[in-house]
Amino acid sequence: MALAAIVLVLLMTTVMLARFGLDDFVHDLTFAGRLTGAVLLVVSFTTLVSAAAVLDHWIRQSYPYSGLVALIGTFAAFLTNAMLLVQTVRNDSVFFPALFGALTAGSAYAVFAVGRTSVVIPAPKRVAAAVIVSSVIAIANFGYQNLYQPYQRQTRPLITLSMGRPVLSKDRTAFAVPVDITLRNHGDVGFYVLGTEFHAMGKQVPLSPRDRLRQQWRADAEQWQKSEEVNPLSRREMHQPGELVEAKPWMERGWWVEANDTFTTRVVVQLPRDTPYDQVALYASASLARKDRLVLQPPFNFVAYSWGRQKVPGWVKAQQTGGRDSLIYRARVHENNAIDERTRDPRLVTVYWKFGTHGASVFSSIARKGEENRTLPPAEASEVVNRYGLVDLITGPVERTLWDIKSQR
Repeated sequence: MALAAIVLVLLMTTVMLARFGLDDFVHDLTFAGRLTGAVLLVVSFTTLVSAAAVLDHWIRQSYPYSGLVALIGTFAAFLTNAMLLVQTVRNDSVFFPALFGALTAGSAYAVFAVGRTSVVIPAPKRVAAAVIVSSVIAIANFGYQNLYQPYQRQTRPLITLSMGRPVLSKDRTAFAVPVDITLRNHGDVGFYVLGTEFHAMGKQVPLSPRDRLRQQWRADAEQWQKSEEVNPLSRREMHQPGELVEAKPWMERGWWVEANDTFTTRVVVQLPRDTPYDQVALYASASLARKDRLVLQPPFNFVAYSWGRQKVPGWVKAQQTGGRDSLIYRARVHENNAIDERTRDPRLVTVYWKFGTHGASVFSSIARKGEENRTLPPAEASEVVNRYGLVDLITGPVERTLWDIKSQR
């Protein structure tokens, strides 16, 4: 009975480790993950050999060191199953934690049962040292892969805006301002582009004929709380809330920027020459995800308008009453390693492209399939950001006066 139980535990461990190890070795997104896959494959081979050694040690005893091989194999099975139990118990699956819990208990019993037999250990100190060193290496790799790497300092690409020389139309009734948008990734990992937006705000900034009073400065400061723009406190300038002139995405959803790569595009902002605005302010933003933390499965499907009949989150509807509308897109994401991919429920990334009279923005979130519209509590939202390497980039305002253009003859 004990023999059958030990062999069964070792064979099941072999199958599971080979399954996860091969997937990680071939498909994992990081070097540490592929190294983990290689280690799992080595351990699966060790447990397979150990199963044969257990049979020989119990029945035929044709090989003098079969007991030692069986003991090493059962200990390796126990250590690996325990680490996989720790990793899978944090995920969504109920089956895999139960399976690895049973395999951990079974392999612990196997170590105890084999250790009670007459195992011949030549040079016990060397064997013990080898087991300790290999265990430390395995635990260190597990800790690096599952504890350090997911929470290491994130690299952040940089967005820059550059305005070109304004050009008057042929009939001199309108003008265009070319704007170059550049996304630079100086880090050593690539990023998926989940969503981007560029918008231009027109601003009226009349000048007061005399110095403004302290109470008027206070009123300006209070206005900051009601607007996404923060205007300077000025002795003469009277800043009015900006109004949206133009908004558009500037990079395709689902594209990516590789490590040490640069993406540049040009957009054009057009205004009538007799525009009431004194200044134009430019903004650009992007929502990104690290390519070593997830796999984005295209396409990005359009889901809903915030003003349509489709079901949208309550907070999106609330923004609509405040003058904001949203376009909602969604795509499937996969985990960056085989263990999490098989033990976590499917996840979807949702991108909200928001716009209104007072500006535009882009926001993304990742949630379990079926819970896309659930508002995540702060702790869970922070965990999602760290796990998938989500980064929101914002640049602006880059401002320019329009007086020189409007005064041209």
